[in-house]
Amino acid sequence: VETVAGCEGLDGLVAIRGCDKNMPGCLIALARLNRPSIFVYGGTILPGCHKNKDVDIVSVFEAVGAHANKQIDDDELKEIESCAIPGPGSCGGMYTANTMASAIEALGMSLPNSSAQAAVSPEKKADCVNAGKAVLNLLEKNIRPLDILSKKAFENAITVVTALGGSTNAVLHLIAMAHSAGIELSLDDFTRIGKKVPVVADLKPSGKHTMSKLVEIGGLTPLLKRLLDKGLLHGDCMTVTGKTMAENLIDVQD
Repeated sequence: VETVAGCEGLDGLVAIRGCDKNMPGCLIALARLNRPSIFVYGGTILPGCHKNKDVDIVSVFEAVGAHANKQIDDDELKEIESCAIPGPGSCGGMYTANTMASAIEALGMSLPNSSAQAAVSPEKKADCVNAGKAVLNLLEKNIRPLDILSKKAFENAITVVTALGGSTNAVLHLIAMAHSAGIELSLDDFTRIGKKVPVVADLKPSGKHTMSKLVEIGGLTPLLKRLLDKGLLHGDCMTVTGKTMAENLIDVQD
């Protein structure tokens, strides 16, 4: 980061990541650099299918346990292992990658629905192209990460993580990201917000659905719209679109 920060020729950048620690790592770097920039999520993996049910990486872990307890045989274990991970993308439930992608979008640092697109999809390709256009707009308007990463923005991220039943790793990551942005954030903020925000998503590992199901019903933006309409989201926060969160959500369908 120090090396790049010393390069006067760096106008702005697009960061593309898709796993547990490298996602908050990118946001920490973007906050420290404070150049016009945008985050692109690599996208979620598509689910596998076993006996007409969606399966993912955790299904393999569970199958290993079931096999050890003689509940399934060698053939079924192999079937699950063979179909659970059908291609590229981050782990398919509301594990840390999808949690942090949703949190980063709620922060305003990625384009609408960047967090809720399959890695292998036309939408994700378009997200990458649009990110390039968006960073040029940020350069023109001189909108920088520290203009976006406010205390209210981090409260929006906590709200979304809570509503999704997201990974507890988000606590560690968001506090670290806030520290790099000069924002005071603590466990007390999660407790305070968690008392008023309901869990509305039925996503793995606490629920039954994969991230692909959230993608199918419109992605994260309808959830953001509902939270905004219920007064649980700060709509006046600036985002990488150059518009506020509320402005981004005006035309979003339920």
